[in-house]
Amino acid sequence: MIDSMPFHAKSWVEFTRRHGVELDVPELMRRTTGRTGIECMREVFEREVAEEEALAFIHEKESIYRELFTPVFAEVGGFKRFAADAHFRGFKVGVGTAGDKHNIAFAFSNLNMETAPHAVVGGDEGLPGKPDPAIFLEAARRMGVAAERCIVFEDAPFGIEAARRAGMRAVAVCTSHSAVELAGPHVVAQVRDYHELLQSNFLENLHA
Repeated sequence: MIDSMPFHAKSWVEFTRRHGVELDVPELMRRTTGRTGIECMREVFEREVAEEEALAFIHEKESIYRELFTPVFAEVGGFKRFAADAHFRGFKVGVGTAGDKHNIAFAFSNLNMETAPHAVVGGDEGLPGKPDPAIFLEAARRMGVAAERCIVFEDAPFGIEAARRAGMRAVAVCTSHSAVELAGPHVVAQVRDYHELLQSNFLENLHA
Protein backbone atom coordinates (compact mmCIF):
# COMPACT_ATOMS: atom_id res chain seq x y z
CA MET A 1 0.00 0.00 0.00
CA ILE A 2 2.65 2.50 1.04
CA ASP A 3 6.33 2.84 0.14
CA SER A 4 7.50 2.68 3.74
CA MET A 5 10.26 0.07 3.99
CA PRO A 6 13.22 2.51 3.71
CA PHE A 7 11.75 4.50 6.60
CA HIS A 8 11.23 1.42 8.75
CA ALA A 9 14.92 0.65 8.16
CA LYS A 10 15.94 4.20 9.13
CA SER A 11 13.77 4.05 12.25
CA TRP A 12 15.46 0.80 13.31
CA VAL A 13 18.86 2.49 12.93
CA GLU A 14 17.79 5.33 15.23
CA PHE A 15 15.96 3.08 17.71
CA THR A 16 18.89 0.67 18.14
CA ARG A 17 21.31 3.62 18.43
CA ARG A 18 19.27 5.02 21.32
CA HIS A 19 19.34 1.69 23.11
CA GLY A 20 22.97 0.87 22.46
CA VAL A 21 22.15 -2.23 20.44
CA GLU A 22 24.57 -3.08 17.64
CA LEU A 23 22.76 -4.76 14.77
CA ASP A 24 23.06 -5.36 11.06
CA VAL A 25 19.89 -3.48 10.11
CA PRO A 26 19.46 -5.07 6.64
CA GLU A 27 19.69 -8.48 8.32
CA LEU A 28 17.22 -7.36 10.99
CA MET A 29 14.81 -6.24 8.26
CA ARG A 30 15.17 -9.64 6.61
CA ARG A 31 14.32 -11.39 9.89
CA THR A 32 11.48 -9.13 11.00
CA THR A 33 9.58 -7.59 8.07
CA GLY A 34 6.05 -8.95 8.33
CA ARG A 35 6.36 -9.99 11.96
CA THR A 36 4.47 -8.32 14.80
CA GLY A 37 6.00 -5.61 16.94
CA ILE A 38 6.43 -7.86 19.97
CA GLU A 39 8.11 -10.52 17.84
CA CYS A 40 10.45 -7.86 16.42
CA MET A 41 11.48 -6.57 19.84
CA ARG A 42 12.32 -10.06 21.02
CA GLU A 43 14.54 -10.41 17.94
CA VAL A 44 16.25 -7.07 18.57
CA PHE A 45 17.00 -7.62 22.25
CA GLU A 46 17.50 -11.38 21.91
CA ARG A 47 15.50 -12.12 25.04
CA GLU A 48 11.94 -12.78 26.15
CA VAL A 49 10.82 -9.14 26.37
CA ALA A 50 7.72 -8.81 28.55
CA GLU A 51 4.63 -7.57 26.71
CA GLU A 52 4.38 -4.26 28.59
CA GLU A 53 8.05 -3.47 27.95
CA ALA A 54 7.74 -4.53 24.31
CA LEU A 55 4.75 -2.26 23.79
CA ALA A 56 6.73 0.71 25.11
CA PHE A 57 9.59 -0.12 22.74
CA ILE A 58 7.14 -0.49 19.83
CA HIS A 59 5.60 2.90 20.56
CA GLU A 60 9.05 4.52 20.56
CA LYS A 61 10.27 2.82 17.39
CA GLU A 62 7.07 3.40 15.40
CA SER A 63 6.90 7.04 16.50
CA ILE A 64 10.37 7.49 14.99
CA TYR A 65 9.17 5.79 11.79
CA ARG A 66 6.10 8.02 11.46
CA GLU A 67 8.15 11.14 12.16
CA LEU A 68 10.60 10.22 9.42
CA PHE A 69 8.01 9.14 6.85
CA THR A 70 5.39 11.88 7.31
CA PRO A 71 7.18 14.62 5.32
CA VAL A 72 7.67 12.36 2.31
CA PHE A 73 4.72 9.97 2.67
CA ALA A 74 4.06 8.09 -0.56
CA GLU A 75 1.84 5.27 -1.70
CA VAL A 76 3.19 2.47 -3.83
CA GLY A 77 2.58 3.86 -7.30
CA GLY A 78 -1.00 3.40 -8.48
CA PHE A 79 -2.25 1.73 -5.28
CA LYS A 80 -5.25 3.97 -4.59
CA ARG A 81 -6.44 3.84 -8.19
CA PHE A 82 -6.03 0.06 -8.25
CA ALA A 83 -7.94 -0.36 -4.95
CA ALA A 84 -10.73 1.93 -6.16
CA ASP A 85 -10.96 -0.04 -9.42
CA ALA A 86 -11.17 -3.30 -7.46
CA HIS A 87 -14.03 -1.89 -5.37
CA PHE A 88 -15.80 -0.67 -8.52
CA ARG A 89 -15.57 -4.13 -10.08
CA GLY A 90 -17.11 -5.78 -7.02
CA PHE A 91 -14.00 -7.29 -5.48
CA LYS A 92 -13.59 -7.21 -1.71
CA VAL A 93 -10.47 -5.46 -0.46
CA GLY A 94 -8.87 -6.43 2.84
CA VAL A 95 -5.75 -5.38 4.67
CA GLY A 96 -3.66 -7.85 6.66
CA THR A 97 -0.63 -6.17 8.21
CA ALA A 98 1.84 -6.74 11.03
CA GLY A 99 1.55 -3.01 11.77
CA ASP A 100 -0.30 -1.88 14.89
CA LYS A 101 -3.41 0.29 15.09
CA HIS A 102 -1.34 3.48 15.21
CA ASN A 103 0.54 2.69 12.00
CA ILE A 104 -2.68 1.54 10.34
CA ALA A 105 -4.39 4.83 11.26
CA PHE A 106 -1.32 6.75 10.06
CA ALA A 107 -1.38 4.99 6.69
CA PHE A 108 -5.10 5.47 6.09
CA SER A 109 -5.12 9.10 7.21
CA ASN A 110 -2.43 9.91 4.67
CA LEU A 111 -3.75 7.71 1.86
CA ASN A 112 -7.28 9.19 1.88
CA MET A 113 -8.69 6.19 0.02
CA GLU A 114 -11.97 6.68 -1.84
CA THR A 115 -13.53 3.63 -0.15
CA ALA A 116 -12.49 1.95 3.09
CA PRO A 117 -11.34 -1.70 2.96
CA HIS A 118 -13.91 -4.37 3.77
CA ALA A 119 -11.67 -5.72 6.54
CA VAL A 120 -8.50 -4.69 8.35
CA VAL A 121 -6.43 -7.02 10.54
CA GLY A 122 -3.46 -5.63 12.47
CA GLY A 123 -0.42 -7.05 14.14
CA ASP A 124 -1.54 -6.00 17.62
CA GLU A 125 -4.64 -8.22 17.66
CA GLY A 126 -2.87 -11.19 19.26
CA LEU A 127 -2.26 -13.16 16.06
CA PRO A 128 1.20 -14.45 15.12
CA GLY A 129 3.04 -12.47 12.46
CA LYS A 130 4.06 -13.62 9.02
CA PRO A 131 5.15 -16.11 7.70
CA ASP A 132 2.37 -17.61 9.83
CA PRO A 133 -0.82 -17.29 7.72
CA ALA A 134 -3.08 -16.25 10.63
CA ILE A 135 -3.38 -12.55 9.72
CA PHE A 136 -4.31 -13.30 6.11
CA LEU A 137 -6.75 -16.04 7.09
CA GLU A 138 -8.46 -13.71 9.58
CA ALA A 139 -8.79 -11.00 6.91
CA ALA A 140 -10.40 -13.55 4.58
CA ARG A 141 -12.74 -14.69 7.35
CA ARG A 142 -13.87 -11.13 8.08
CA MET A 143 -14.54 -10.54 4.39
CA GLY A 144 -16.42 -13.84 4.10
CA VAL A 145 -14.16 -15.05 1.30
CA ALA A 146 -12.57 -18.51 1.05
CA ALA A 147 -8.77 -18.48 1.21
CA GLU A 148 -8.41 -20.04 -2.23
CA ARG A 149 -10.40 -17.14 -3.69
CA CYS A 150 -7.99 -14.54 -2.26
CA ILE A 151 -5.00 -12.87 -3.85
CA VAL A 152 -2.40 -11.35 -1.55
CA PHE A 153 -0.37 -8.32 -2.66
CA GLU A 154 2.97 -8.49 -0.84
CA ASP A 155 6.35 -6.77 -0.84
CA ALA A 156 8.23 -9.03 1.60
CA PRO A 157 9.35 -12.68 1.57
CA PHE A 158 7.59 -13.53 4.85
CA GLY A 159 4.33 -12.18 3.40
CA ILE A 160 4.72 -14.21 0.21
CA GLU A 161 5.32 -17.32 2.31
CA ALA A 162 2.34 -16.51 4.55
CA ALA A 163 0.12 -16.35 1.46
CA ARG A 164 1.36 -19.79 0.37
CA ARG A 165 0.67 -21.27 3.80
CA ALA A 166 -2.81 -19.72 3.74
CA GLY A 167 -3.57 -21.39 0.40
CA MET A 168 -3.83 -18.02 -1.33
CA ARG A 169 -2.37 -16.79 -4.58
CA ALA A 170 -0.03 -13.81 -4.44
CA VAL A 171 1.21 -10.84 -6.44
CA ALA A 172 4.79 -9.83 -5.65
CA VAL A 173 5.15 -6.05 -5.41
CA CYS A 174 8.90 -5.59 -5.92
CA THR A 175 9.47 -2.24 -4.22
CA SER A 176 12.07 -3.39 -1.70
CA HIS A 177 12.82 -6.98 -2.73
CA SER A 178 13.72 -8.60 -6.03
CA ALA A 179 11.44 -10.86 -8.04
CA VAL A 180 13.70 -13.79 -7.11
CA GLU A 181 13.23 -13.06 -3.39
CA LEU A 182 9.45 -12.87 -3.87
CA ALA A 183 9.03 -15.96 -6.05
CA GLY A 184 6.82 -18.98 -5.48
CA PRO A 185 4.51 -21.40 -7.28
CA HIS A 186 1.49 -19.45 -6.01
CA VAL A 187 2.80 -16.07 -7.28
CA VAL A 188 0.72 -15.07 -10.30
CA ALA A 189 2.48 -11.78 -11.10
CA GLN A 190 5.59 -9.82 -10.17
CA VAL A 191 5.43 -6.06 -10.64
CA ARG A 192 7.23 -2.90 -9.60
CA ASP A 193 4.01 -1.11 -8.65
CA TYR A 194 0.25 -1.05 -9.22
CA HIS A 195 0.59 0.99 -12.40
CA GLU A 196 1.88 -2.18 -14.07
CA LEU A 197 -1.18 -4.11 -12.90
CA LEU A 198 -3.49 -1.41 -14.22
CA GLN A 199 -1.69 -1.33 -17.56
CA SER A 200 -1.87 -5.13 -17.90
CA ASN A 201 -5.64 -5.19 -17.16
CA PHE A 202 -4.97 -7.50 -14.21
CA LEU A 203 -8.40 -7.07 -12.64
CA GLU A 204 -10.24 -7.41 -15.94
CA ASN A 205 -8.49 -10.74 -16.57
CA LEU A 206 -9.04 -12.26 -13.15
CA HIS A 207 -12.31 -13.99 -13.99
CA ALA A 208 -10.79 -15.44 -17.14
